[in-house]
Amino acid sequence: MTELSLFELRPPPLQFGGAASTSDPKSGLDSAGPFDLRFGAARKDAVHVGMIGPADMIDNAQKWLTRCAAGIPALGPATSLRRPFPGFSEVFRKKLIYSAHLSIALTDVGDDPIERALEGTDAFMRFQSIVDLYDAGLQRLAGRDVNRPDVVLVCLPQSVLDKCRTVERQNTDVERERAKAIRKARASRQTDFFDLLDEVEENADDFLKRDLRHALKARALAARLPIQLVTPRLLEDGPKSEDPATRAWNFSVGLYYKAGGVPWRLNPPGPETCFVGISFHHYRTKQRHVVQSSLAQAFSSEGEGFAIRGTGVPAEADQRLNVHLSEDQAYDLGERIIAEYGARTGRSPLRLVIHKTSQFDQAEIRGFRAALGDIPIVSLVTMIPSVFRLVRFGMYPPKVGTICTVNSARTFLYTSGYIPEIETYPGPHIPQPFEVRSIGPEDPLSAATDIFNLTRMNWNTADIRGKWPVTLSFARRVGGILNEYGEQDPDETSFRYFV
Repeated sequence: MTELSLFELRPPPLQFGGAASTSDPKSGLDSAGPFDLRFGAARKDAVHVGMIGPADMIDNAQKWLTRCAAGIPALGPATSLRRPFPGFSEVFRKKLIYSAHLSIALTDVGDDPIERALEGTDAFMRFQSIVDLYDAGLQRLAGRDVNRPDVVLVCLPQSVLDKCRTVERQNTDVERERAKAIRKARASRQTDFFDLLDEVEENADDFLKRDLRHALKARALAARLPIQLVTPRLLEDGPKSEDPATRAWNFSVGLYYKAGGVPWRLNPPGPETCFVGISFHHYRTKQRHVVQSSLAQAFSSEGEGFAIRGTGVPAEADQRLNVHLSEDQAYDLGERIIAEYGARTGRSPLRLVIHKTSQFDQAEIRGFRAALGDIPIVSLVTMIPSVFRLVRFGMYPPKVGTICTVNSARTFLYTSGYIPEIETYPGPHIPQPFEVRSIGPEDPLSAATDIFNLTRMNWNTADIRGKWPVTLSFARRVGGILNEYGEQDPDETSFRYFV
């Protein structure tokens, strides 16, 4: 006989600048301001925004910032999903500062280097010319001693997106064989897993193609200047764009974080914790060797995030997607995580939780336990998309935060589903739960609670509809950026450069 046990987690209360605590970032920011208001005099009173792009698009971006500064009403009656944007300074208690002194126009009357670059017939060279053009502007802003912006809007016109969004790499036979192996391994998995895992795992196209966004982020990482990519869909109202107030909320939260702000954080329920997500990606050496490496995205209880790359190993043509670290690699990565955490916080965590989308094998367990032996609590958590489903009476699927335990042995968590804060289920399909497994002193219920809470820690948006915890949600993007960056580890590891 099968025994089911159901439990519904409450949405996690988030901390903001004032005393208010709510699970909805928009409501909390509106009523209590960002969390870093608690920093007092250490907090800057303005965000200096630089811009790079065509002159007309910079002009439109400045108009958009003016709209964000003034506030934008909701289209139609305000709802839980569509809330008016009160204005940047009203929400974040900081001024937006932008001007011609902080802008680099890439076009001028009678001179359009973007158009010249796009006229090239070689797609790869066209792509590279656009990257170099924007990078030159980034270098000019990054090299300033005065008027150096906190964050830069990289304005990409539709013509650039149409011709340079991605480009086929100049791939070797070895690289094509590796891409074929990735496709074969993915095809062997259950079809139901595709959509969910595609959001976080590298695929064959990531390996064979260059992505303009990743390339620009890598250049910004090298310049140590956070960027926000801006497209016409952000700046222009129309049927293909979200309503202006929603765009302003999501844009402003991301801008604020990249400029050094702390929008909100989780209410720390226990010991100081470092949450880590581990994934795998490929990169190329200068000798065009294909290397597979682990990638760790780590976050403190306060939300401070960083990304580091583990030791690379040559990728084998028949290597499956279910890659594992050797004992030495796990040990090395564990030590590097603790060292980086200590460098950022001045201390070691009392608890460390590692998330992965594949099972931990014995070598990984031994390596991590050896490296993390001084950490009092260490949990190794696997979260795997499952074919398991629950069906509720009524119109909506299970609530987000629903946990189902089967025979006290298997635990399933819904991170997508009916969302009480917006009073609807925003997805197009039946939501898919994760099966959660935990190795260590903590049970799967504790592990599932952490995962659910961390879905609300995406500081790149005010949207609360994320399925993945922040430890894994940006894995594919971070891997793509580091592939563009090259084989050397970047000097800057802060997560604000990767989102």
